[in-house]
Formats: sequence, structure tokens, C-alpha cells
Amino acid sequence: MNQTLPLSPPDAVCAPQYGALCWRLHRGKVEVLLITSRDTGRWVIPKGWPMKGMTPAQAAAREAWEEAGVQGETESLRLGSYAYDKAMAPKPPIACSVDVFPLRVKALKDRFPERKERRRKWFSAEKAARKVAETGLRSLILALAHTPPQEVPAPGLAPA
Repeated sequence: MNQTLPLSPPDAVCAPQYGALCWRLHRGKVEVLLITSRDTGRWVIPKGWPMKGMTPAQAAAREAWEEAGVQGETESLRLGSYAYDKAMAPKPPIACSVDVFPLRVKALKDRFPERKERRRKWFSAEKAARKVAETGLRSLILALAHTPPQEVPAPGLAPA
């Protein structure tokens, strides 16, 4: 099983980031949209730094648009958070804490800012949890699968 151990000491100050756990219901089951990271190609969720003038949920939704072409509704309450070490070569990694907001996907656009730098793919929640390296993110994906924020399918979003 893939497991990433933090490189930073547990008492280190963590840089805040905001992420979007993009999901949909397909045939009554939660599916999660993952994207590849630009540097390593690992499966991750869209995430990034705080943005001036935006709430954390709005920043997460903006990252989902820029990194994955996602349009949808972000919950204002966070699902949870997880920690990871962001590679910043040639500098040392930075310890980050990501507050994760569920984002119900209504549409995926083909043209978005980082379309040439990333891949995106729908996975069942269980498979998505196995694909990500961070155990904290894995737990959030499984929690969403068992209790999605909204039980009604979004109109017009056909499976990919």
C-alpha cells in the first residue's frame, strides 16, 4: 500500500492550502475526480494557496477550475483536512495543511488553464482512495463516499 510519511517534523508550522474534493453521483455511487500533479504525475485533488478576496471554499473552487476545468457547487463547510509535504525543488519541501471542501461537479470543460499540464479521471470513491498517496486524503474520500453532502444527482453530467 502506498503511504507517504511527512518529511517535516510534526511540530513544524504548516502552510495553509485549500483543496476541492470534486465528486458526482453515478448510478447511486459516489465518483471522485482526480488529477495528476504537474511534477510527479501522482493522483491528487485540485488544491492551492489562499487567494486574496476569496473565502477558502471559493479558493478551492478556483483551483478546481484552473487545474481540472471543473464547474460546480462547493460546500462552504470543510470536509476535513490533511497534511503533506510540497516538493519545492531545488528548495526543501514545505509542510502544508490542506483544508478540503466538497465540490459537486456540474460540468467539466475541455478548455481550462492547466489542460496541457494535467490529466483528469473519474474513479469510484474506493479506487480514488487507493490512488492517492496521503492517508489523510484517503480518509476524506472514503468519508465523502459514505455520506455525500447532497444525494440528488446533478443534472446534465454524464459519466466520462
